[in-house]
Amino acid sequence: MFHNISKIIQFYSQGFKSMTVCKTLWKVIIIKLAVMFLVLKIFFFQGYLDNKFDNDVQKYDYVIDQITNITN
Repeated sequence: MFHNISKIIQFYSQGFKSMTVCKTLWKVIIIKLAVMFLVLKIFFFQGYLDNKFDNDVQKYDYVIDQITNITN
């Protein structure tokens, strides 16, 4: 079992080591995702529940109300 897992890991590590262009593309993708999530976190998720409610019970009630509230 461990021998098979070792072979799989070795297969992928050798594949990634031999890449040239793909390494650069993966770096660009990872940097892009990190920047995107950082921007989303800073500008769109600013602790709305923390600012509006004092304790976890109030936050829980608000979230449950918003999820189960049916609007027409």
